[in-house]
Amino acid sequence: MNNNVNNASYRMTTGNGQNNNSVKQKTRYKYIAYDKAGKQVKGYFDANRQIDVESFLTTQGYKIVEIKPVKVSKLSSLLKFENEMRYKDLVFFLTQLSTYIKSGIPLTDSIAILENQTKSKKNKQLFGRIVYELNSGAQFSEALQRQGKVFPRLLVNMLKTSELTGNLTEVLDDMAAYYKTADSNRKQIISALTYPSVVLVIAVVVLTFLLIFIVPKFEGIFQQLGSELPSITVFLINLSGFVQRNIIKIILVFVALIIIFISLYRNIRKFKYGVQYVIMHIPVIKDILIYNEVVMFTKTFSSLIRHDVFITDSIEMLGNVTNNEIYKKIIKEAITNLSTGEGLAKAFENKWAFPRIAYEMLLTGEKTGRLGMMMENVANYYEEEQKNLVQRLKSLIEPVMIIMLAGVVGVILLAIFIPMFSMYGDIL
Repeated sequence: MNNNVNNASYRMTTGNGQNNNSVKQKTRYKYIAYDKAGKQVKGYFDANRQIDVESFLTTQGYKIVEIKPVKVSKLSSLLKFENEMRYKDLVFFLTQLSTYIKSGIPLTDSIAILENQTKSKKNKQLFGRIVYELNSGAQFSEALQRQGKVFPRLLVNMLKTSELTGNLTEVLDDMAAYYKTADSNRKQIISALTYPSVVLVIAVVVLTFLLIFIVPKFEGIFQQLGSELPSITVFLINLSGFVQRNIIKIILVFVALIIIFISLYRNIRKFKYGVQYVIMHIPVIKDILIYNEVVMFTKTFSSLIRHDVFITDSIEMLGNVTNNEIYKKIIKEAITNLSTGEGLAKAFENKWAFPRIAYEMLLTGEKTGRLGMMMENVANYYEEEQKNLVQRLKSLIEPVMIIMLAGVVGVILLAIFIPMFSMYGDIL
């Protein structure tokens, strides 16, 4: 395998992004202060010492009233900083930061400007924590890493490379473009699935309404007339009675099943693999999901190689970044192949989740030493294919869902009106 595309000779952290030697357990302090406008501000800040909080607040122009340590419950500790920054906000953060640094503003001052500009209390506190870490001597990547899961691991590791190569603004721009594309791809999939989801919810609501409020009224009419009912009408009446008697239980069971499903999906790898396997084999939808994974895999791979990251390190990082268990398995095989000298492309050969065209270009890039360029071409090709598939899916799903909804309502109406027409014929 040709490793000429790589010039650096370092390895990067690709695990959960935690370093026990560099991250000390901080104390949470509650503070009350007045800002430059004379407005009282209350908040919490995690620091090693109280004097660090005082120093930070003073440099931010606050007039301190009170600072005191507070106990943090285990639950609060677990929930701390768990929400990832939205891609839209992340793109803005990276773009603005790059612009400020290019203008000659130091990194710490640039983040302080963002802190002052943002109207979000959550982001203001986040930027404040980053400024504190930087003033405490931490590297930028380390400062972001210490914010828990707010910043993606890929971004943190890419910033580690920039600290070694000195191309911070280039990495910031590349990552901004990367997450802008990721956000666009995510929105396309959401857009494709929104319509059928809405129609499905409407169908369930309409069906429940008919079973609870409409069918019972006709049941009384049928009982008064005393005629024999067709099987479909009897089934509908029995179903209506069951739903009426157990509607609360049905809702609770449904909610419980959703909670159990989410819990299993998040915590059991084999279950997650099975769900992803099934979803990625659904006609039409499977191609959209596979293309999305291919786009993110190749685009990330290309970005890593362009920034002189070893292929072995790049693959390891891809395995930690992706949330798709099927791709994790393929990447694990690729790491094994690299360690035994079999080559990278071999792991992706004849894999249903990795299109043949992508494999051929990966193989060509590996042989020619132009892997980064080839991966970028693959990403561009399948990104366009995904957009076209999403448009076709939207066109296909709309009439199908309308027909399904009309069919459900039609069957219910048919079950109600067949006996009525029959009774009307008997009277005549």
